[in-house]
Amino acid sequence: MRLAKMHVTPIALGDPPLLNAAGLHAPYALRTVVELVTEDGISGLAEVPGSLSVDALLNEARSVVLGADPLNWHALKARLETYFQPESSAARGDAPWDQRKVVQVFSALDVACLDIAGKAFGVPVATLLGGVVREKVPYSAYLFYKYEGAGGVLEFGTDPNAKGWDAARQRPALDADGIVDQARAMVAEFGFRSLKLKGGVFEPEIEVQSLRALRSAFGPEVPIRYDPNALWTVETAIRYGKELEDVLEYFEDPVRGQQAMAEVRRSVKLPFATNMCTTSFADLPGSVLSHSEDIILTDHHYWGGLHSSMELAAFCRSFARGISMHSNNHAGISMAAMTHLGAAMPNLSYALDTHYPWQWEEIIIGGRLPIEDGCVSLPKGPGLGVELDRPALARAHESYLRCGLAERDDQVEMRKKVPEWTFKATRW
Repeated sequence: MRLAKMHVTPIALGDPPLLNAAGLHAPYALRTVVELVTEDGISGLAEVPGSLSVDALLNEARSVVLGADPLNWHALKARLETYFQPESSAARGDAPWDQRKVVQVFSALDVACLDIAGKAFGVPVATLLGGVVREKVPYSAYLFYKYEGAGGVLEFGTDPNAKGWDAARQRPALDADGIVDQARAMVAEFGFRSLKLKGGVFEPEIEVQSLRALRSAFGPEVPIRYDPNALWTVETAIRYGKELEDVLEYFEDPVRGQQAMAEVRRSVKLPFATNMCTTSFADLPGSVLSHSEDIILTDHHYWGGLHSSMELAAFCRSFARGISMHSNNHAGISMAAMTHLGAAMPNLSYALDTHYPWQWEEIIIGGRLPIEDGCVSLPKGPGLGVELDRPALARAHESYLRCGLAERDDQVEMRKKVPEWTFKATRW
């Protein structure tokens, strides 16, 4: 079996004006869809965060990919490692989202090859990763401070005919009451059994108020996690971490770097999670030496794919770390890949993060994957279990061409609201 074609399609999906440590989400979230096709017509899909620079690398990789055997990922990966310069951990950057590029190429090709293999053998991707441990994969409600509006074709306006979560997704949430209302609407729609607040937006005491309001509204049985995206100093993190010891399930990246995380962790009686200070295999020795976190949040887009994420899960089992998953804006191909990974990980410790409820468009046949009782069922069928809705993909590509965005930059968008706003790696 040989790869004969490779299609790279950048798309844009509507995104609400969500606030975060880097600024404000643009009206569109960028994604790139990769499709590999074998000589005998079997196609494999993958999806990565959208970026003109990543798209260029994917197109550059075509010379290495075409003619390769999709069933021999190790050989293809070795050829890619020879072709591309390796990225250091420092290439991740200071932004809340990972800035590395080459690792996303590896991820896209790994997932697409696994999709092909699953179809060739007539089994789910999760089976190829070692077997299905769970048919239903739990996800967590992902809460954001936000401005009014839905994003996308609606820009920052609202749809007066929207109902339920569609209406709640448009409402502003700029204080504790708004966050609680948002959480109630999301839980009512999707049945989530745990909550996550994206912080780093307001001064710490304001966000702590929101967390306490969530605890009061949902009671002690609903786990709550919190991520200020490493914007705090060690002193701030210790002070407010102590205040949250009776509130949080885990504390995610309150400070920047393994040493600072370890220092705060020694003073605060909470599990610590990361997707910012331990983000590559090169970081793992430092994680062991410093014990900078208790939970590593994998993201197959930035760890090099599903195979690599399973390797990370084995490390976590060996070194007594919990494991779960980080999320960014994504469509159904990534949702399916995350669900297969969650289904196959024996030591999955916590519900996965997902932005999926914030999007409403889709590019897979049958529309959006359902979230019921806070879980996504493993898609039926071989491979990832999803197929491209080609007219929807074409519309999403047209949105990409029309919106004029090429790279994510939340500071640019934030300055449309607050002209002098500037991202700071440490703010409080």
